[in-house]
Amino acid sequence: MKPNSVLATAVLLALFQFSVAPRAMAQSAAMHHTGKPVSAKKFDSLASRAIAAMRARAAQLGVTGVAVVSYAPGDTVQGWLSKMAVVGRMKDAPSATSKGNNLIGIAYAKSAEMADTLQNSGTASRPPMTGEFGWQGGVIGQGKTGHIIVAFSGGKSEDDVQVSRAGLAVLQPAL
Repeated sequence: MKPNSVLATAVLLALFQFSVAPRAMAQSAAMHHTGKPVSAKKFDSLASRAIAAMRARAAQLGVTGVAVVSYAPGDTVQGWLSKMAVVGRMKDAPSATSKGNNLIGIAYAKSAEMADTLQNSGTASRPPMTGEFGWQGGVIGQGKTGHIIVAFSGGKSEDDVQVSRAGLAVLQPAL
C-alpha cells in the first residue's frame, strides 16, 4: 500500500469508529436495558389483571372513576401500550354550579404529565403545562424493560393514589 492509502484508510477507520461505533454501542446498551419488547397480547393480559386490582381497591375505598394503565418500553417515553376502563363512572355531569368532569380526560392528563416528568402526577418540580392539571392520583414505576404509568381519577387525590398503586403492584414485577 502507498503511504497515502494507509493514511486514508486510517482516517476512514477513525471516522467510522467515532461516528458509527458509538451509535451501535448505544443501541446495543438500549437493547440490553430494554430486553425483549413486551407483546401487546402479554400487556393486555397484565393490564386486565392490573385493572381488576384497581377495581378491587376502588371498591374497598368506596370510589368510582376511570383507570388507565400504560407501559412505555425503553429509557424514555416515545410511545406506550395502554388500557383504560371505566370503574363505575366516566364523568361527573355538569350542573348549575359545576362544569362537570371528564374522568377519562383527567386520568390521561395525569398519565401525560408522568410521561414527561417521570414522577408521580402532581409532584413535579415545575408548574403544570397546558393539558396538565398537576393533580395527584397517578403513579409511575420503573420496570425491567421500561416505565409503567398508572392513573386513576374519580376519588379524592389520596384515594386515587391508592387505587393507582394497586395497579402498579401488579404490573411492576412483570414488566
